[in-house]
Amino acid sequence: MSILMVNEQYDFNSFKEILEVTDGNLASHLRNLENAEYISVEKTFAGRKPLTNYTATADGKKAFQSHLEFLENLINENKT
Repeated sequence: MSILMVNEQYDFNSFKEILEVTDGNLASHLRNLENAEYISVEKTFAGRKPLTNYTATADGKKAFQSHLEFLENLINENKT
């Protein structure tokens, strides 16, 4: 999600490269995010090659921001 928070969209192969994960592992995580409606998926073709792009939804961005706020609060609570 952090990648999609700073990029309007990101494709499967770029995710795989930057995260250094297997196809199956990445597909599983992306499917879970899609099922939660945190990302949307667009499948097209670049020439004859399939291209799958992912975009964070408004709900996904909101959930990610809430997660960051939770982590920040957790860190700040443990500083005392």
